[in-house]
Amino acid sequence: MGSVAGRDPAAPAADSTQEESGVPSIAPSLTYSEDSEDQDEPRPPESPRRRRASTQLLSQSANDIKRITGESTEQFISRCCGANCCMNFQKKKAGINYEHIPLPDNDAFRSLGLKIREIPTVLTGISDLPKQFTFLEKLAQRPPPTASPTDSGISLGNDANGESKGPSSLEHRIHSLGLEDLDTSIQPPSFVQPHAPFHVYAAKIHNARELTNVGAEKRTFHFDLDVTDYPDEENVDFKVGGAIGVSAPNDVSIVDNVFDLLLVPRFLRDKPVLLRTTTGRWPTVWGDDQARELVTTRRDLLTWCSDLQSSLPTKPLLRTLAEHCLDPNERKVLLFLCSGEGQGAFCDLRANTHITVAQLLSAFSSAKPPLDVLLSVLQPLMPRFYSLSNDPHESYETRDGKQHRIIETAVTVHDMVDWRGGRRTGVGSGFFQRQAIRFMELQAGGEKTPQLYIPMFRGLMANPLAKQFVTDGPMLLIGAGVGIAPFRGFVQRRLKNANCANKVWVLQGIRDSLVDELYSGEWGVHEDDVKRVIQSRRGVGRYVQEEVLNQADLVWYIINSVDGGVFVCGSSKGMGEGVEEALIKVAMAKGNLEHDEAKKFWELKRDVGQYTAETW
Repeated sequence: MGSVAGRDPAAPAADSTQEESGVPSIAPSLTYSEDSEDQDEPRPPESPRRRRASTQLLSQSANDIKRITGESTEQFISRCCGANCCMNFQKKKAGINYEHIPLPDNDAFRSLGLKIREIPTVLTGISDLPKQFTFLEKLAQRPPPTASPTDSGISLGNDANGESKGPSSLEHRIHSLGLEDLDTSIQPPSFVQPHAPFHVYAAKIHNARELTNVGAEKRTFHFDLDVTDYPDEENVDFKVGGAIGVSAPNDVSIVDNVFDLLLVPRFLRDKPVLLRTTTGRWPTVWGDDQARELVTTRRDLLTWCSDLQSSLPTKPLLRTLAEHCLDPNERKVLLFLCSGEGQGAFCDLRANTHITVAQLLSAFSSAKPPLDVLLSVLQPLMPRFYSLSNDPHESYETRDGKQHRIIETAVTVHDMVDWRGGRRTGVGSGFFQRQAIRFMELQAGGEKTPQLYIPMFRGLMANPLAKQFVTDGPMLLIGAGVGIAPFRGFVQRRLKNANCANKVWVLQGIRDSLVDELYSGEWGVHEDDVKRVIQSRRGVGRYVQEEVLNQADLVWYIINSVDGGVFVCGSSKGMGEGVEEALIKVAMAKGNLEHDEAKKFWELKRDVGQYTAETW
């Protein structure tokens, strides 16, 4: 990054606010700390600094627990998923007989990490078998042909006039149902829709590229999405700092694996079927709680509607597997996990956050519940949200004699250990990675405009980053990893406005600039003056929260300016917490405040929109 040491640090900023005395405020520039690697003057060699431990004390009281979880102790206990204390795990009780049960001998079961030695012969407090509310029925032969309704979900009960629907009327409506003319290989069925007025739109990938280099700990991809024909939705437009919702599907291989484990014949997987639900929102995302009848396929239900790999195991799921176990020992283990005596083991199972439905079906291989029974206890597949990384108001491209509107986003791929060996990706980021790799492969093969899509909707355009964005006041943007992406749009907007010159600064935390510095050289003509990169794995190694302390003068100037704002974006673990504490220390040093007073200061700034933290 270019140096700004030549600029007089005491020089007033252009358009800086006037104090009551009439003396202009001083806008500090980005300064260099003493341990910066690119000082003009050579420094004497320093002994390597020891790497600090990442563990820190999080809580010492009930108030700390409430701060972390957002719940009181009473609320937290009431949300507990069982009846007994987890700390009594595997402690034998007097007067109770135990038996040794042979455990499943397969890699999937061993990967669950269950430490079950003996099981009581009599189990108490077993969870009730959940009521089935999803039914798959053979689609009756229909007389030719009746046009399919726009909304393929039909409610049971009374119509708008309060008249009861008779059997003949119901039969007629069922006959009129049919598969909609929609390519569900690129977007979900129409009944899978977010809250009104939004609908899932298949946005064509205009371009895709990898932002990170070989050797990066996590891969990050950039996408240009063509939203030229995105439907008008109550005059809601894309905004700087906003986030799009993405209805990411389960991978085809994962869906087929579940089909295989359930012994669903291949000729049935894509065959139209009548889905009947008696209650709930499923298979919609945020639809009304009501009964539904619609025509779909088994593959669409597993691909677009059911979470197969990111939800924690639940007792209703385990109880359902137990009910359909052919092996008595597997059934006994599953019932133990659903009982009061097995509460500790159940909590240990849920502590493993990377368990998939296929992993459970492989671990308890004799469990073969019917697909519609299993669908009743699976969690719905929810949309994922991704921040825009450009100014969507100014992003257009002319192609084929037509102006195309482009929105941009960046996605970091999250992966985890796979019980079968190697690693697997998350639902959303894995889908983006597959699309990006496929796009780049097709382009490398000579295809100029690959036909690949991202099923998305406009999503969150009133989130804190978009809502608190002010066009004129000074702004400090603090981010790490892919959390820096939305700030690129902020800077693009700022650098196009002459009134905002010298009023935006960026602190970007990365591991190593050689492999994972995102959007290097893509921030605008003044990038070297507004952005500072802090590396944690190169050189001495520092974190972005340390740079916040080094830039205390700048932080204090911005937060006390008219319309000044401090924005933080990134992971809440480590970076988010560290930056928050660094800001408190800045307020303590510059404002002569005690710790609690400084913390309250930033809370008040958050309340009035001058301090915004978007962390996850």
